[in-house]
Amino acid sequence: MANVASAEKRNRQRIRRRERNVFQLSTVRTFVKRVRTAIEAKDGKKAQAALKIAIQSIDKAAQKGVLDRKAAARKISRLTVAVNRVA
Repeated sequence: MANVASAEKRNRQRIRRRERNVFQLSTVRTFVKRVRTAIEAKDGKKAQAALKIAIQSIDKAAQKGVLDRKAAARKISRLTVAVNRVA
């Protein structure tokens, strides 16, 4: 446990940041799951609508540094290809 005021503050900051990052990642996973569900159901229109929302969520996570920008681009690319196959 931290004994110095600055170390205690850093610990509080770490906890806050982690909660924020976990929320962002959870949101991304949820939207990606919706896209994959629509793809499995072979519902092109629903998949494209879900993809649009998922891309926004992934971009936001990458912008905030939760996801690496190249990992985000790769994820978006793969989802787009999968949706285009269905549509």
